[in-house]
Amino acid sequence: MTANFKRISDFWVDFSANKIALISLLIFFAIVFVAVFAPIVSPTNPYDLSSVDIMDSRLPPGSKNYSGQIFLLGTDGAGRDMLSSIFYGLRVSLGVGALSGVIALTIGSFFGVSAAFFRGKYETIVMRIVDIQLSFPSILVALIIIAAFGKGIEKTMIALILVQWAYYARTARASALVEMNKEYIDAARCLAFGNARIMFKHILPNCLAPLIVVGTLQTAHAISLEATLSFLGLGLPVTEPSLGLLIGNGFEYMYSGDFWISIFPGVALLITVGSINLVGDHLRDMFNPRLH
Repeated sequence: MTANFKRISDFWVDFSANKIALISLLIFFAIVFVAVFAPIVSPTNPYDLSSVDIMDSRLPPGSKNYSGQIFLLGTDGAGRDMLSSIFYGLRVSLGVGALSGVIALTIGSFFGVSAAFFRGKYETIVMRIVDIQLSFPSILVALIIIAAFGKGIEKTMIALILVQWAYYARTARASALVEMNKEYIDAARCLAFGNARIMFKHILPNCLAPLIVVGTLQTAHAISLEATLSFLGLGLPVTEPSLGLLIGNGFEYMYSGDFWISIFPGVALLITVGSINLVGDHLRDMFNPRLH
C-alpha cells in the first residue's frame, strides 16, 4: 500500500512539474465537471421547450430579455441560451468520445495482446486488417460506416469504435512483444498458468502506460471526429446535440453577423481537445524511457 502511494506521489510530482500540462488537466477537470453537472450548473435547460422563447432568438452576448434574464454568451436562432447549450453539448461530446474510446481500447487491447502472444497466422491476419484500416483516413472510414448504418448516437459510436480500435491494437501488440521476451513470462508458463491469465493478468498490465497515452490522444481525436460528422449533419441527431451540431446550427448565421452562435461552441471544442492533447503529450514524454 505504501509503495503504491509512493508511486502515485512520484508520478504526480513529475506530472505537476510541467505547468502547461497541469493547467490543461485542471481545465479538463473543469470541463468534465460542467458536463456531468450540466442540469445543475446551466442557467436554463435549452431543450425544455417551456423555458425557451422564440422572441429571445439571436440575442448578442450579454443581452437581457424582457423578463430580465441575462444571456452571457447570447442565444441561438431558436432562443436557447448558448452557455447552457454548450454545457449540454459538452456532456454529449465527452460521453460519446469517452465511451467509444473505452470500448475501442478494450477491443484493440484484446486483439493486440493476443496477436503478440499467439503469433503465426493469427497475428498476420489481425495485423493486416489493422494495416488496411490505418491506410484509410479516419473521416473516410467514419463516413462509410455512417452511410451504411445511418445516423444516430449508436451508429456514431460504432463508427468511432471501428475507427479507433486499430490504433490500440497496434500499440498493444508492440508493447506485448517486448513483454513476451521477459523472464516472468517464462516463469508463468513453467507454473502452468493458462494463456488467458498470462495475457490479461501479466502482459496487459505492463502494457498500460503506452495505451493510456494513446487513449488520451485518441479520445481527443474521437471528440473532434464526432464534431466533424455532426457539423456535416451525419453524426448525432438533433435530440442529442453535441458541440459539432451547435457549430453547424450557427454556421448559417455567420454571414449575418451573429458569429457567437457558431464561434463559442467552436472555442469550447478547441479548449476541450487542446487540453486533452496537452495532457496526452506530457504523459507520452513521461512514459518515454529515452527521455529519462
